[in-house]
Amino acid sequence: MIEEAWGLPIDALEPLAVRLPSQDPLLRSAMHIRSTMVVTDNAVTVYRNRLHTLTRPGHLSHFYDLERLTSSAADLRVAQAESQASLRAISHVIEAREATATADRAPAARLAQAAVARSGHAPRAVGQSPDQTAPPATVGPSAAGRGPYR
Repeated sequence: MIEEAWGLPIDALEPLAVRLPSQDPLLRSAMHIRSTMVVTDNAVTVYRNRLHTLTRPGHLSHFYDLERLTSSAADLRVAQAESQASLRAISHVIEAREATATADRAPAARLAQAAVARSGHAPRAVGQSPDQTAPPATVGPSAAGRGPYR
C-alpha cells in the first residue's frame, strides 16, 4: 500500500522518511507504523509456531503445558489485533495523504462546484419564475445569541 501511494519502493522511502521528516510527515508516520507492523507480524509468527508445536498431532499436553497453550493463544490474538490496527492506521495515513493532495490541487474549483450545487437547490421566492436566479443566502448566525455558554 505504501509503495503504491508514494510510487517508490520501500527501500527508497525509508531514507526519505528519516532524513526529511518535515517535508512529508505522512510518509514518516506510515513508515513508523510499518516498522511497528513488522514487529507484530514477527510476534504473530512466533506465537503461531508455538501453538502448532504445543498442539501437534500425537502430542499429549501436560498440565503445565495448558497454561502455555492458553497464554500463547491469547498472545497470538493480541498480536493479530495489533497487526490489523497497524494496517488500518497505514490505510488512514494514505487516505489523509490523498485528501490533502486533492485539497491542495484545486480549492477554487471545489468551491465553485459547491456554489453551483447550492444555487441549483436554493428555494425560489413565491412568484419567481424558474429562469430567474435565487436570491443569495444570508451568511452568519440565524439568531442572536444570549451570551456566553455556561
